[in-house]
Amino acid sequence: MVATSPGTPRQRAYRWWRSIRADGPDSSTPMLLAQDGLLAGGVVLVDLLIAATGPAEFGSGLSWPAIIAWSLIAAVPVALRRVVLWPAVLFSAAMVAVPVVTGHQPTSLAIALIILTYTAAGWLRLRPAIVATVLLWVPALLAVVLVPATPELPGLTLAYMLFVNGSTALVCFFVGRTVHARRSSTLALAQRARVAEENQRAAAEQAVADERRRIARELHDVVAHHVSVMGVLATGARRVLRRDPDAADEVLGTIAETSRSTLREMRRLLDVLRTDTEPASAELAPQPGLGGIESLVEQIREAGLPVTLRVDGVPGDLDPGVTLTLYRIVQEALTNALKHAGTATAEVRLSFGIYWLIVEVFDTGRGPAPDHTPVGHGLVGMRERVALYGGTLRTGPRPGGGFRIYAKLPMEQLGAATREGAP
Repeated sequence: MVATSPGTPRQRAYRWWRSIRADGPDSSTPMLLAQDGLLAGGVVLVDLLIAATGPAEFGSGLSWPAIIAWSLIAAVPVALRRVVLWPAVLFSAAMVAVPVVTGHQPTSLAIALIILTYTAAGWLRLRPAIVATVLLWVPALLAVVLVPATPELPGLTLAYMLFVNGSTALVCFFVGRTVHARRSSTLALAQRARVAEENQRAAAEQAVADERRRIARELHDVVAHHVSVMGVLATGARRVLRRDPDAADEVLGTIAETSRSTLREMRRLLDVLRTDTEPASAELAPQPGLGGIESLVEQIREAGLPVTLRVDGVPGDLDPGVTLTLYRIVQEALTNALKHAGTATAEVRLSFGIYWLIVEVFDTGRGPAPDHTPVGHGLVGMRERVALYGGTLRTGPRPGGGFRIYAKLPMEQLGAATREGAP
């Protein structure tokens, strides 16, 4: 689609098209033409029946082909009223000149004036509706003044004809405005009901989320208590293990039972925290750790990106959450390199020191584009995982080309034993 600035001919044409539509730009034009075409056909049929069965005094002396032609022409605005309302109004106003010029007054013209007045009043705002009604009926009243009444019907005086036409215009206008007000009220009520339903749904979802958080806090307290009890019991068991093996065995049994209870509470906690989009019956699988990084590197290498893995130092006893964080960082970095680096190579470096754990992943690809989004969901996830352990994350293009991800985590927060002589 070609962009156009406000005020261009295309914009003005579009606004004009919307203004002349009576039913809005999203309506089905063929359907509207079909419906109103049937209505126009009925108007023509009524006109021809009146011309065929009416008194001879009302005849204008025109032939039947001319009568049919004028009836069809006068009914055209009825067929177009909900597709192009304003042109239909102007066309009907111009058709009022037919009785003045030919002396023939098509009944379809009078019916078209009534229908168009109702349509304008029912679909347009107040001021445009008044303008359309004036455009329709002022020429009609002028035609009444210019065309003399039929001599055979002396009761049809000029004042009477003006009164009948003016009253007809007012009745059609106010009926249309009543329908317009009712339609507007219905739409407003529907909108209000939709907003209220959305607010109620949001409030219900918020209440559910609040209740889940409250339950999760309670379960967290229970789990934390059980873990503390297991720690205390394990310490006591170690102290009495050699002196009183039976007492130590009883304590170990209590620890086993407490651990099972803790596991059940943890599962309940996960069920509470699980969102509706997550499957409730998902199978549990072991989380990947340091051993999975080698397999991950091999998979990426088989996918077409040459990757090398370098490990400095000894990992030691790291908490499972730490090893999972390392795996996810490497996984996200290599996935991005595979997608965006193009023809390149990549390297993964893991450094386990005394004070710091460093993860570095870089590639030799083309690097991010100038309009590249600075922070994606994957990088946000990395930063959150690293920050959880008090570390820092730096990402960006390399001086020699490509992209680099560098994470640094303090060892004292990772649950690893300090190793003398580690790099």
